Amino acid sequence: MNETTSYICTNSQRLDIFLASQIEHSRSQIAQLIKQKCVFVDNKLLTRAGVKLKPGQSIRVEFPEPKSNPALEIDFDVEILYEDDDVLVINKPSGLTVHPAPSVKEATLVDWLKHKGVRLSTISGEERHGIVHRLDKGTSGTMVVAKNNKAHEFLSLQLQDKSMGRYYIAVINPPLKDDLSVVEKDIGRSSHNRLKMACVPGAKYAKTLFKSLTFSNDEKNQLIACKLFTGRTHQIRVHLESLNRHIIGDHIYAITPKQEKSERILLHAYMIYFIHPTTKKEVSFVADFDTVMKEYIIKKFNKEQVDEILETDNILRSFTVNP
Repeated sequence: MNETTSYICTNSQRLDIFLASQIEHSRSQIAQLIKQKCVFVDNKLLTRAGVKLKPGQSIRVEFPEPKSNPALEIDFDVEILYEDDDVLVINKPSGLTVHPAPSVKEATLVDWLKHKGVRLSTISGEERHGIVHRLDKGTSGTMVVAKNNKAHEFLSLQLQDKSMGRYYIAVINPPLKDDLSVVEKDIGRSSHNRLKMACVPGAKYAKTLFKSLTFSNDEKNQLIACKLFTGRTHQIRVHLESLNRHIIGDHIYAITPKQEKSERILLHAYMIYFIHPTTKKEVSFVADFDTVMKEYIIKKFNKEQVDEILETDNILRSFTVNP
């Protein structure tokens, strides 16, 4: 059944502007809804975004059914950290692609969501499956999935105003020179390798903060925390490469002949925080490392020290300085 919402106009204004203020869609998304014959004013279908509303008029939006493709069979499960009627917080495994694409032949996170029966976010009829933000295939860790349109839009706005964020943990080589490092360099597609992004002046602004947590037993590697102030593709990896550092297990960025091998890239979205769409209170969730990353850290680092360092309060304190 289609999701339907109704509103009463209190001031004289354009239809698209009114709806954008009420359901927090972009003007282009509103225009698509109107074009797809999903918007009614006083029970009369309207197809022009610029119609001037009068005070007291009733507006009804019937969100279209999403264009759905059948789910691929899945042979994996995903750890659920939290779930209610609005959101699903998960610990995405490394190696799992988020969105289906022509080049992706294996099952994705979206396929898992379909099998789980998570309600779809149906904005403009797009099959979005509540995916608010993404993680690279190799990166593991926290993700929040919206279970309805209202939650989806509320969370998407938080990505823009930075009231939602994640703290990442990575194992890098060699260690950073400074305890706290800020990289503010624009990121765009590499002109030398289309699989890579690169620091390109005049491209999209990007800012990352790196914090040293501890050194490996032989002091060759370093456990770091990363905070993103922007959300560019491969941002952490690109900014580390600009410092001549690389993440253990990364086969694309900052490769050296002596690079240490790992089954996966040791980059993990450790903690996520956001304001809950219904309670309007800030919540946070921590995702544990998978077996590969956990065993690597135990082998190379002092486990007791790492456990203490990774306490939530300590991670938050590490970033109290806002450079």
